[in-house]
Amino acid sequence: MNVRLASWSQPASPARVLLAAALALVAFGASWGLLHKGFYRHDQVVDTPVYQSYGDAIARGKVPYRDFGLEYPPAALPAFAIPSLLRSPQGDLGAYRRGFEIEMIVCGELLVLFVLSALLSFEAGRLRFGLALGFAALAPLLIGSVVQTRFDLWPAALTAGALAALLAGREKLASGALGLAVAAKLYPLVLVPVAGAWIWRRSGRRRALAALAVFVAALLALFVPFLVLAPDGLWASITRQTGRPLQIESLGAGVLLVLHQAAGVGITMRSSHGSQNLVGAVPHALAIVSTVLQALAVIGVWAWFVRGPAERDRLVRAFAAAVCAFIAFGKVFSPQFLVWLVPLVVLVRGRRGLAAGAIFTLALVLTQAWFPFRYWDLALRFDAVSSWLVLARDLVVICLFAALLWPLRPRLLRPA
Repeated sequence: MNVRLASWSQPASPARVLLAAALALVAFGASWGLLHKGFYRHDQVVDTPVYQSYGDAIARGKVPYRDFGLEYPPAALPAFAIPSLLRSPQGDLGAYRRGFEIEMIVCGELLVLFVLSALLSFEAGRLRFGLALGFAALAPLLIGSVVQTRFDLWPAALTAGALAALLAGREKLASGALGLAVAAKLYPLVLVPVAGAWIWRRSGRRRALAALAVFVAALLALFVPFLVLAPDGLWASITRQTGRPLQIESLGAGVLLVLHQAAGVGITMRSSHGSQNLVGAVPHALAIVSTVLQALAVIGVWAWFVRGPAERDRLVRAFAAAVCAFIAFGKVFSPQFLVWLVPLVVLVRGRRGLAAGAIFTLALVLTQAWFPFRYWDLALRFDAVSSWLVLARDLVVICLFAALLWPLRPRLLRPA
């Protein structure tokens, strides 16, 4: 038995790596294709019409933030514009959606390849290779149809690329990718202190400052043109995100939904900021509490990483935990946010990684139990089953955060 386990922990050969990569890419494509079958096709809640309005406006020569408003940062614009520029006749939503899906498939395949690159940096064994790549390739089936109609695979792939570059010792490349990821969707900003501490401690202050300069240059290259052309519109896109109310799927809203079911607590829903939210004095107070808890949890991850050794496994755990904290304790928790965790959780090693993967899978399954099929029952009628499922999913994600950071007894840290 020991000989057999040792053989599974040996690094994979180049031929096996190429085979694993090919199989993972094919599996991802097949998973995406299955999203067009059966129950995945029904009751979808889509954002592609909004994206098409942005893309078509850009195709007509309009300047984002100046000629039309949007809530996303500048590096998100290619995801919206490319389907309109290359494939979609003006106003043809079907053609736009097909082009957008091809774009997201490419992002998903890149995400799988970046996971592969990170595994090579770890010199991972065959079993770890198979589990991590398999999960990343089959993730669309666990996430559900929401992955088809949101652009979150784009920033998730960029974040995975930044992590893979850090693990490979390519600090400047990693910093540029991380800057691009922040400019696509702001959440990777919580990873910047972790990446900076990693480079400082592994390569020294000078290289850390050089990497920071690359990160800032990438941000400036993307933000400054719109800051010059449309400063008010760009600022409004940022404040639109930071000023959002308590979204109905967040942890605070989940508590209120269950209290509404169990104790008859009154709640009110209002649609704004592109989502359905709970409004009133108590939801507003919970939104503030959520923001404070979110900041404390993220800062706690930074402190945990800085106080320990700069090891590859801890870097991966810090990346996953920081993003998990941002999601779990925030005042907004849309289903597509779970896409961000896919390339990070799959890289966590050993028994902790198996536990984190199982908890993450449960969170994905719980999300699909109510989204999108019961979403409007939840938002419009505060459906009882959906209310409990939302709170259960949110609590499971908190358990995932704990699993990523909780200290394990030495005997549990031995290789499986």
